[in-house]
Amino acid sequence: MKRAIPVVVLSIAGLVPVWLYQPSAGSSTVQATTPAPSSTSSSGSSGSNVVTSSTINTEKGPVQLQVTFDGTKITAVKMLQQPDHPQTTAAVPKLVAETLQAQSADIDTVSGATITSEAYKKSLQATIDDNAKTASAAPSASASEASSRTVDGSALSTEKGPVQVQVTFSGTKITAVKMLQQPDHPQTRAAVPVLVAETLKAQSADIDTVSGATITSEAYKESLQAAIDARG
Repeated sequence: MKRAIPVVVLSIAGLVPVWLYQPSAGSSTVQATTPAPSSTSSSGSSGSNVVTSSTINTEKGPVQLQVTFDGTKITAVKMLQQPDHPQTTAAVPKLVAETLQAQSADIDTVSGATITSEAYKKSLQATIDDNAKTASAAPSASASEASSRTVDGSALSTEKGPVQVQVTFSGTKITAVKMLQQPDHPQTRAAVPVLVAETLKAQSADIDTVSGATITSEAYKESLQAAIDARG
């Protein structure tokens, strides 16, 4: 009986690390920002730039990031798409925290979420490169650039595939439209430049559908209108 007590104690002690390792219920958060006082809103800071990566499809699921920069500083990272797995849910806050600390894509993969981690780092590096190009092309912000705002339209699922647009405004003027998601079809690839050109000309979602890509066109216009409405 005297030997039974330390065995129980050791057994309990051996379970403690397992209990401590379990992620908390709040680990599903997929967005984090720096505690610094600087604003992370693209519309609230004249020096901010919001960059959205292209979608990377992995065997676990799609990965897509939206990164906010203040000059070259990464101030916020938001997951637009991520695999629906517990490992990913637990890994994302760690990846975001490491990114904000390292201020680069040179971060460690998270054990148990290697595939998601690698896709995250690849997407992150793409946004960093894109931001660097933007900064070098426009080193100083004009008054009109200072009032620019980037808004994501709603993501729509169609029988052809997902459709989502990202619209950049300068004041109330639409200055750029970027496809965040689109069906992988020749008709869609041919239709998108036409839809974007019509949008920039009309400055609204009141544009014609493209023949041969009616489903994509209608979803594009709906996502575009959502972005215009969200602009305020």
